[in-house]
Amino acid sequence: MTRRGSYAKGIAKREEILRSALSVVAREGYHGASVKELAEEVGLSQAGLLHYFDSKDELFVEILRTRDALDLDERGELFRGDVDELREAYLGLVRHNAEVPGLVELFTRLAADAANPQHPSRAFFRERGEAMREGWTAAIAAEQAAGRVSDRIDPTVLARLLQAVTDGAQMQWLVEPELDMAALVDALFALVVPVTPVTPEEARPEPHA
Repeated sequence: MTRRGSYAKGIAKREEILRSALSVVAREGYHGASVKELAEEVGLSQAGLLHYFDSKDELFVEILRTRDALDLDERGELFRGDVDELREAYLGLVRHNAEVPGLVELFTRLAADAANPQHPSRAFFRERGEAMREGWTAAIAAEQAAGRVSDRIDPTVLARLLQAVTDGAQMQWLVEPELDMAALVDALFALVVPVTPVTPEEARPEPHA
């Protein structure tokens, strides 16, 4: 019983650390969020903080994982609804990211680290990308079948393009803060969403006489 209670307390403390760390990174930025500052935020020593994680790198990966979980809780419509709802939900997320540059910088740095097969971020970014593209592919395919999204591009490829444009926009924005990331992502939607939606029946060619 004691062991089970200690385990539950450990899980709760880990979640507290991650939520606090998320706030510190968003507020202070990647460079300002040292292990020392993160530890002080939750009343622990640096060694005490890292007791809950395998390494500093894993800590920062888990901060991003926590951010994604909270975003999904708040914006579960990212993969539901018609194209207009999907568009607004996703653009809302992109605009939100522009308000937390520290987290965007952390994301970009760990994405680069993921090139190393041994880095903890490797598995995170692979799993994250696959899950995101799976959700988008299903949503895009449904909208293509309804004639609300151009079917000139395979839905899997279009999902990858959306991911690529979003991630690339974040990298550019860190160097050029004046860039409107949401406008850049919205331009991709504009390219694939017909001005006048067509029904599947209207999209079929007329039979030859």
